[in-house]
Amino acid sequence: MDDIGGIVEQVLIAVTGVTAIWLSQEKLEKRRRYACIVGLIGQPLWFHTSWQAQQWGIFILAFFYTWAWIRGVRLYWLQRD
Repeated sequence: MDDIGGIVEQVLIAVTGVTAIWLSQEKLEKRRRYACIVGLIGQPLWFHTSWQAQQWGIFILAFFYTWAWIRGVRLYWLQRD
């Protein structure tokens, strides 16, 4: 991966990660429910970066984070009251 692409990827990982964590702590559910969406948007970046760097522990951990964000999608977006 070229330097610019790597930098962009790292910035996007940081932005999506921090935003998802921030939203997950919102008092209002109508904002909090977006945490899982933003978190899922960042997951392909985690998979790609950890694969390229051969960071297998982080690569495996990314599956668990993805699973957690999918649980949020099911709870906040797909589950009926």
